[in-house]
Amino acid sequence: MSGSSDSGPGVTAHLDGASSTLVRDALDTGEPLPGTAGFAGEIDDSLVRDVLGRRPLFVDASDPAQWSFVPTSLENPVSVRAGTATRVGTASGSADPQWTLPDPTPATDRDAALAAVRDAVRERTRAVGADGDHGVVGTRTDDEDAGKKRHGDVAVAFSGGVDSGVVAAGVPDAPCYVAGFEGCHDIAAARDAATTMDRDLRVVELSHADLREAVPRLADALGRTNPMDLSIAVPLLLVAERVAADGYDRLALGQGADELFGGYAKVQKAPDDPRVEADSVRGARRELLGTIPEQAERDVLAIRLGGVEPVTPLLHDDVVAAALPLPESLLVDSEARKVALREAARGFVPDTVRTADKKAVQYGTYVSRELDRLARQAGFKRRMDNHVERYVKSLVADV
Repeated sequence: MSGSSDSGPGVTAHLDGASSTLVRDALDTGEPLPGTAGFAGEIDDSLVRDVLGRRPLFVDASDPAQWSFVPTSLENPVSVRAGTATRVGTASGSADPQWTLPDPTPATDRDAALAAVRDAVRERTRAVGADGDHGVVGTRTDDEDAGKKRHGDVAVAFSGGVDSGVVAAGVPDAPCYVAGFEGCHDIAAARDAATTMDRDLRVVELSHADLREAVPRLADALGRTNPMDLSIAVPLLLVAERVAADGYDRLALGQGADELFGGYAKVQKAPDDPRVEADSVRGARRELLGTIPEQAERDVLAIRLGGVEPVTPLLHDDVVAAALPLPESLLVDSEARKVALREAARGFVPDTVRTADKKAVQYGTYVSRELDRLARQAGFKRRMDNHVERYVKSLVADV
């Protein structure tokens, strides 16, 4: 869907993720966390994107009057900056911040901080399956009810860790899906967790043919050829396609948990890890939150390409607001990461799932490994610079 500046003042054009009333209130008050799971689009002749950029939005750099939720419909797409509101037709680089992510002081009451996270996580995951919930899923529409959840069945992307475990616990009747190559960590972990949680698990076993077919489509849809993004997006796309084929129209995921709750080793090791610039764990967590807009573009576009709508309850404003004040000890503690989330999951998911280690999806599914294998088989050896990306570009060129 694309738009131009032909909408008159006061007329809602197209919004994804929230109602026009809610977005107008957020604009009027400057409230950065107004109770959604993100929003983007055009309202009253302005383009808006929420403070964490959880919904993709693009403008044509050559003709800023043209915008879209997908980059492929524009000649020269660039992302609209998160947290901005700018008049349609204005160059994207000149957009001024409308919302700033809060930076509260660390909570001193540990029990109260944990209770806030527990309540928000459980409420938002349970809301995934509740009819009439607002702000969990948005549909791209002109209607005033753009923030209402689409009716229909939901499935869960499930890798057997705490993130997907709490999401699955919130919708106990939803089937769970995992993708990966035979023998990979994610399938094994998901099978163990699904057995423990007594859940219906459906495995999407990947092949080299799947990679060769999916990678060019994703490269086109995302406008990206780097192997890291594609290795993450491939399992999302192929799970989404299987979910759609099975008759479900929404896919619930645990996206955002690592960024919000300190799930990365580079956050845990801050300030000694050269991969982050921050001089503290909380500072590194905030630095990682800044990566959500780019990640959301990749993940949402991949899942929508598969024919379903993503649902990300752990990125809902309520969860974000509860997580931001967490002290460092509730983010990482010695060797433990995501301390507060794991505590919030206590009694909600089995302990073996709550405490399970997690591998990044590109490694846990073996997609990164097998994409490298295909590149080398095609003659793109590791001694070559960017050998896997060169292989990706060769696949794109052959389409």
